Amino acid sequence: MNRQADVIVVGAGVAGLKAAGDLVAAGRSVIVLEANERVGGRLKRAEVAGYVGDVGGQWVGTGHDVLLGEAKHFGIQTYAQYESGKTLLQLLGKLVSFTGNVPKMPPLALIELALLQRRWEREIKTLPADAPWNAPRANEWDGITLESWIVKNLRTKAAREFARLVPRGAWAAEARQVSYLWFLDALRNAGGLDYLMGVKNGALDAKFKGGMQQIPQRMADALGDRVVLGAPVEKIVQDSQGVRVITPKGEFAGRFVIVAAPPGPASRIQYEPHLPASRDGLQQRMPMGAIIKIIVAYSTAFWRTAGLSGQVATDDDTLGIVMDDARDSGPAVLLCFAEGRHAVEMSALSKEARKQKVIASLVRFFGSEAAHPIGYEDNDWLTEPYIHGYVGHMPPGTMTRFGRALREPCGRIHWAGTETATEWAGYIEGGLRSGIRAAHEVALRHNE
Repeated sequence: MNRQADVIVVGAGVAGLKAAGDLVAAGRSVIVLEANERVGGRLKRAEVAGYVGDVGGQWVGTGHDVLLGEAKHFGIQTYAQYESGKTLLQLLGKLVSFTGNVPKMPPLALIELALLQRRWEREIKTLPADAPWNAPRANEWDGITLESWIVKNLRTKAAREFARLVPRGAWAAEARQVSYLWFLDALRNAGGLDYLMGVKNGALDAKFKGGMQQIPQRMADALGDRVVLGAPVEKIVQDSQGVRVITPKGEFAGRFVIVAAPPGPASRIQYEPHLPASRDGLQQRMPMGAIIKIIVAYSTAFWRTAGLSGQVATDDDTLGIVMDDARDSGPAVLLCFAEGRHAVEMSALSKEARKQKVIASLVRFFGSEAAHPIGYEDNDWLTEPYIHGYVGHMPPGTMTRFGRALREPCGRIHWAGTETATEWAGYIEGGLRSGIRAAHEVALRHNE
């Protein structure tokens, strides 16, 4: 199969599909190459005991206007995340319940966390949205891990452990893995701590009826045979005239290419000529977060009857976050997440062994009724073909040295993906916005 178009898009996640759709609307011919036999990238559909949902990205937050616009265009409705009842928090082996936004913790730990939030809010305001590496203290902050910062600045064990939950729960990475500068920029991108952890009017505000994976599927359907599945890109060759994209299904020629993949997976492609040292260095130094998303179905939402919201945040050795997804009909569902080091440990187990550990954790949180699910499914994103993780993150020294290469075109190669967004990076919204930007960049080069 040898085909030609104005633009070749690599990756049929929301970033690549949005870029392709915008280019088609602008009158450009486009081919989208997807390595997997499905579209969606880090969005993925699952069915469990009659429940239809997602084992990938799922939530839409307030302010995610592009995503909400796509849903409206396709006639997909939202429903609110359930949050009535008490929330559970497990830290340092102690399980407590609370209502509202303030967890039950020792008074000194709560004071530390309040001061911590204020400090983070002040510091993220010093970061230029499109160039955090130019912040006044960029070199200092990029020289340490978030873990080092936590140990130096927080005195209580509870406050330290709670702070470690933030990168693990939000980006599936441990505090010891990420640069403090990258963390601050990710927090800025996420709308701040309250938004990041918030349900109503926050990042976890709502979900889509029928699942998030509908969005990329509808976008792909609109593109028709422009989308080629099962076509992993092996090599991109460019010269002054155009690009050739080589796959097992043949060569695809175009004037430009948009690589809509995280920097880590994009590093598995061969480039001729070699990428600039800054871009190559970035791709070698931006690993993916580790996450396993789990769906556990029950006949009834017994936790609601017990006055619980179904929400759990924990430093447990199995799970990090649990959320309710019981609906008006069908089975009641708990969505569970193993992230960071917990995901790595769980990935080494069989699916049945993971199930047993998850159920044991849910019994500790919700009681004996949790021991009898009617359905179970999980998706280990560490082993997901061509993706191998969640969101890319930066260790110390990466952002100040290589951050400029995130969005900078390399000849006729342009870059998209949620990691490249200057607003809502790490979210589905960030992926969509990155696709808009990349399409605009290419459209401006129409005469080249």
